[in-house]
Amino acid sequence: MPVAAPSLDLIAIGRSSVDLYGQQIGGRLEDMGSFSKAVGGCPTNIAIGTARLGLRSGVITRVGDEHMGRFIREQLAREGVAVDGVHTDPARLTALVILGVRDDTSFPLIFYRDNCADGALDESDIDEAFIASAASVVVTGTHFARPASNAAQRSAMRIARAHGRRVVLDVDYRPNLWGLAGHGAGESRYIHSDDVTAHLAPILPDCDLIVGTEEELHIAGGSEDTLAAIRAIRAVSAATIVCKRGPMGCVVFPGAIPDSLDDGVRGPGFPVEVYNVLGAGDAFMSGFLRGWLRDEPLETCCTYANACGAFAVSRLLCSPESPTWTELSYFLAHGSKHRALRLDTDINHVHWATTRRPQPATVMALAIDHRAQLETIAAAEGAPPARINAFKSLAVQAAARVAAGRPGYGMLLDSRFGREALFEADALGFWLARPVELPGSRPLEFDGFADIGSHLAEWPVTHTVKCLCFYHPEDAEALKLQQEKTLLRLAEACRVVGRELLVEIIAGKHGRLHDETVASVLARLYEIGIKPDWWKLEPQETTKAWANIGAVISRHDPFCRGVVMLGLEAPKDDLIRAFRLAADAPAVKGFAVGRTIFAEPAKEWLGGRIDDEAAIAAMARSFGELVAAWQSARRMQAA
Repeated sequence: MPVAAPSLDLIAIGRSSVDLYGQQIGGRLEDMGSFSKAVGGCPTNIAIGTARLGLRSGVITRVGDEHMGRFIREQLAREGVAVDGVHTDPARLTALVILGVRDDTSFPLIFYRDNCADGALDESDIDEAFIASAASVVVTGTHFARPASNAAQRSAMRIARAHGRRVVLDVDYRPNLWGLAGHGAGESRYIHSDDVTAHLAPILPDCDLIVGTEEELHIAGGSEDTLAAIRAIRAVSAATIVCKRGPMGCVVFPGAIPDSLDDGVRGPGFPVEVYNVLGAGDAFMSGFLRGWLRDEPLETCCTYANACGAFAVSRLLCSPESPTWTELSYFLAHGSKHRALRLDTDINHVHWATTRRPQPATVMALAIDHRAQLETIAAAEGAPPARINAFKSLAVQAAARVAAGRPGYGMLLDSRFGREALFEADALGFWLARPVELPGSRPLEFDGFADIGSHLAEWPVTHTVKCLCFYHPEDAEALKLQQEKTLLRLAEACRVVGRELLVEIIAGKHGRLHDETVASVLARLYEIGIKPDWWKLEPQETTKAWANIGAVISRHDPFCRGVVMLGLEAPKDDLIRAFRLAADAPAVKGFAVGRTIFAEPAKEWLGGRIDDEAAIAAMARSFGELVAAWQSARRMQAA
């Protein structure tokens, strides 16, 4: 009976955890004040790393029925990893790991794995059809340490063999997870143990690829002489053996073992600064598998592996730092002028743009992040400013009525008058952007805080940072420089804290608009290093102006999500004409309109002349008409 072609390239089996990385580099774990959260665990890191490199990967593990377990499952899905084998354990908590970076040789960590979910993996978690759906399975040494998970991995290996699939072993030796060191010795990478060697020995013959550091091959081969250990492995296994040698790269032995390590297939390392070695092996394995499972030459596999490892040691976290295929290709083609790859802004931008969370291709947003304008309306109507909060909640209900649960809808909301509205809109799954500029400021200032990065760290990761800057190319040079400096501070802060950035440019209020005006502003901001995820721009008067804007974006940042058009309180008919003019501009992805929708209902409601339902209905009607006009313009362009 013919074997069905696999739908996955690999399934990794074993540990999954939430890694909490101390952010104070050089400090003791005892002194850490804040942590970054990431998905961790060797096989889970490999599943994510290979998915980012274009392989079709899956993972078999267990997570708890709680927030951390859901975080792992959701992140795997975002990364494109098949989660069929991620089982929820109702009786156990998700594993945690606390980690830190003391210096370039000391990386303290603590495993919280007492009766954890992934440690309870057993044969019931191994589904034959799922295993058979992959071209290979990746088993990890740590999960052979306990009887139940040992049986689970051996079962997966037998099924893979029966279906003609390949078996990969990552030796992944953690002495304290074998019970050889105390809780405080999580950093320990090698303790001699004849028992562990004996335990691994019967696994080696059934492997097609065995990967480990020199110390890991020592434990697998039972000798602290690396060449002797590799020969011992070869005596029982025909697997391709990969020896990781840190900054020296790696060496591969596909057949007979030569007289010197240097006589294997060698892959030189990349000279980079070591920032954090944790997770480097998982990134290395991901790169090697990208080549090996595509039957590329071993030299190519080594290049991919060593480059991925270089990225990992140059950055803080584990799985979030693994490169994408686009990023790896860029690095191999262009290299880097920095030994510390984390300081390479070009590579960092490729990494950010190819790993950020998915967003809708089209955004139709009701913008009500206005503060000064609504304060003015409230004062004119004799309403206290606190009433603005309730009105913004009504706007959320209006947007929800139009969206009706469909994707592609969003809102611009602030936290000064819209804190509750933000919570409500977030619960509805809207795309959300929040302002940081002081209303009307020129030169640009931030609204109420000097340290923008600390402020943004408090925001949910799904909220986009929006900043309005009144900028015209004919402004005085001193004014432009001051505004650019502020935007650069914001752009850097957004990247450090991992928030998307929308830069809103309004040029027409301070000078004439022609076909090159806004395009020239964008070009200048790109040239000084500002690469926002989104632009928010005023309607243009000609298709040529939109074409110029699109050309600048394509030339400077092909990863830009695009432009949303603002309204400037234009009459509805004018906006509809502007939509039609922009319809054939690929860079324009939607709109974010505010006062055209809410200005009149705000006056009437704050003045007490209409009730809640009337205000909601009026805003929903106007927003719905603009949505219909935008969609109609797009359909006409497509036709």
